[in-house]
Amino acid sequence: MDPIIAAIILFVLALLIGFEVITKVPPILHTPLVVASHAMASIMVVSAIEVTGKANTTLTTALAFTALVMGTINVVGGYFIADRMLAMFKGDKKKK
Repeated sequence: MDPIIAAIILFVLALLIGFEVITKVPPILHTPLVVASHAMASIMVVSAIEVTGKANTTLTTALAFTALVMGTINVVGGYFIADRMLAMFKGDKKKK
């Protein structure tokens, strides 16, 4: 089988399975799931750093750097959002 066809089939299957899994998550588990997904995005950042250092052409360097920037934005923004969501569950400190 052609590697491109296999990659496309794998991508479509991952989309379908991911959609099914995410739609079945109850709201109470949403915050831990978001934090876990941002932890996985940090793995993407480390991978992008490695690829950027080993890139042979200008195109691969640009794509790796773009992945690095987008992954970093995802991780940092995700942790800020998760912090805000967790802050909603804390009690009001002014009432004490």
